[in-house]
Amino acid sequence: MDRYDLLYRLYETTETDTLRDLQNFVDLFPPVDSRVALEYWEDASDELDARKREIAAEYDAGEILADIAARATREQTFTALDLASKYERRINALVLDVDETLRSAGRTDNEIPRETLHLLTELHESGLPIVICTGQTLENVKGFMIQGLGTELVHSGQFSIVYEAGTGVFTPGHGSDTKRLLYEGLDEPVQAVFSRVRSRVLTAASPELRRSVHLQGNEFNVTLKPNFDVGTDDAAAVIDEGLVHLVDLLGRAVVESLAEGGNVGIDARTDDGVDRAADWARAYYADADPEVAGVLDGEDAAPERAVDDVPGAVRERFDRIDVAYYHADAAEIGSLDLDKPTGVRAALDVLEIEDPFVLVMGDSKSDLRVMEWAERTDAGIAAAPSHASESVLAHVRSTDDLVYEPGDAGSVLRIAAVLNRLEEW
Repeated sequence: MDRYDLLYRLYETTETDTLRDLQNFVDLFPPVDSRVALEYWEDASDELDARKREIAAEYDAGEILADIAARATREQTFTALDLASKYERRINALVLDVDETLRSAGRTDNEIPRETLHLLTELHESGLPIVICTGQTLENVKGFMIQGLGTELVHSGQFSIVYEAGTGVFTPGHGSDTKRLLYEGLDEPVQAVFSRVRSRVLTAASPELRRSVHLQGNEFNVTLKPNFDVGTDDAAAVIDEGLVHLVDLLGRAVVESLAEGGNVGIDARTDDGVDRAADWARAYYADADPEVAGVLDGEDAAPERAVDDVPGAVRERFDRIDVAYYHADAAEIGSLDLDKPTGVRAALDVLEIEDPFVLVMGDSKSDLRVMEWAERTDAGIAAAPSHASESVLAHVRSTDDLVYEPGDAGSVLRIAAVLNRLEEW
């Protein structure tokens, strides 16, 4: 009998719902100082063990089948079986975004659910390294991951943080490779652009905007965050205004850096007082991203020039700098030489994963780049929450359709666990 037939029989003839309920209770039962509660947990644990022994005795590879039935629904298991048949590889690392991926402001009160944390711990204990890949600062991510997963796991040597969307990689326990500052490898003219924008982003803002946003404490990227709750109308308004401000500053910084480098033919001054450098930036980034174009138009800041009017030297510098917009959350500039795929590859290198086949989970355009890298190089599979950006959802649905409800990242982690168990069969 093949794997499909055995699994079909398992779910048809076994009370797998009860088995999963028992497993979840045993795994997630909170620590309490109550003898009655402890006895209840012990009874559940004994019943779980007895039911698993029955399955183990009845089937070939019974221990694997018992473990699968206790941890995954029929749908999750057969999804894992399809993936196992398609790729014939086990997942050897997890690459995970955090905000709106592992946790959701709308569904989990911006906390990673206990179930998700437990599943991550179990997968890590099974030998899977974890790479957290986020746009947030290192200290912020490191803090809440230690709080959620524990110091021992984070410092296990099999845990890495790609922070600020790929500008740096932190992998505790790896000596001189523990922290790789990837942004230090950028050439000086590009670094100078970021320094100029960072030094002016608040001082050059209007008084009202300056009171309404703050600069995220990054090592390299320049990120404006709202002084309002993320997702609110007030946050949306100030981030839209902040995006225009950031794009304009970027245009001026690029032109100034080119002029200082002796580049001839770049003159942003005009007799009519129009800020040509800012308008070049608006034209370039509006053409590159329809979402940015929509914000500029909504803020009455649409470019007056076409993208073809942008001088070649200016365009070449813009080609290396990314403008990211997250509705009612953040406006950011980062280096396209240092995106999330760059950071992920560096993390996998430190972790000594030479032939990666990773599970990538994310919701934004920066995560999409990792997903596309994984597909292009046959290095993994992708999953996303149903409220992810349309481009991310289009990619995920066109590959393996691993779309889950917000706050339910655990469902995909269960599929990953089953996939790896099937590869042991």
